[in-house]
Amino acid sequence: MSAGTPDTDAIAAKAVELVQPDTVVGLGTGRAATAFIQALGAKVQAGLRIRGLPTSEVSAELATKLGIPLVTFDDVPYIDVCVDGADEVDPNGDLIKGYGGALVREKVVAAYARTFVVLAGGEKVVKVLGERGKLPVEVVTFALTPCRKRLETLGLPSALRMKDGKPFVTDNGNYILDCRTTAITAPADTEAQILAIPGVVGTGIFAKMAHTIMIQGTDGSVEVRAGSAK
Repeated sequence: MSAGTPDTDAIAAKAVELVQPDTVVGLGTGRAATAFIQALGAKVQAGLRIRGLPTSEVSAELATKLGIPLVTFDDVPYIDVCVDGADEVDPNGDLIKGYGGALVREKVVAAYARTFVVLAGGEKVVKVLGERGKLPVEVVTFALTPCRKRLETLGLPSALRMKDGKPFVTDNGNYILDCRTTAITAPADTEAQILAIPGVVGTGIFAKMAHTIMIQGTDGSVEVRAGSAK
């Protein structure tokens, strides 16, 4: 996981202001989430009492290095706030996530959070989901071939994600198919169609999940938007 960068530091600092003492915080995965975890770690080292529930092994490792106490779903009944990044943000506040490979755990943690806050640079803002051309779909390894065929019948040709010349394996032990996309005009319907395929574990579509979205401009300004969650 890369370190926070100037185009994520301002939104990370803004998001940390939302964290209250003695709460459980969902820790996302990716560049913006890294900046947030680093900013949160500094607060913890200064005396803030919180517990974190990470969305990936990489985020767990970073949080541990920074002294953030970690919990699992066996330890807590809910998450107070989850802070994570996004790969696409549309005008309705719906998202595509998963370029970093943690989409399933990210969705689980976000779904069990009372508040889901999304951080993104301005380059992630799109007119319609799918504009950047990729939708990650996590599948069990056993069903790789039939899942690819079914996705293609939905108009979503896909490529197996690779890393270092080998198939990328998620923290859950699964593969990721990166589907080629154009416009996804009905995100919830598209996700339902994909999830109906046996062997699909999850998709990168996060429809009606975000409560608050923070967008960082190139000048360091932060725009706060309402998400699509009800």
